[in-house]
Amino acid sequence: MPNITVQMFPGRTVEKRRELIAELTKTTCAVLGCSPGAVTVMLQDVDPINWGEAGETYADRMAAKKAET
Repeated sequence: MPNITVQMFPGRTVEKRRELIAELTKTTCAVLGCSPGAVTVMLQDVDPINWGEAGETYADRMAAKKAET
């Protein structure tokens, strides 16, 4: 049974989440030849303060980018 986990920043609408789950399921079934009932998708919201890259949090990166504009 394929299990897909997507980690992303919060803020997507319920409609976008439904669309993502449906499309991931559809594509997984097409590629792996499985039934939709075999596919699980878990969406995890991760606060930007808890996600980092290159030694800094995304919250800090977004704040700096916003300050530039």
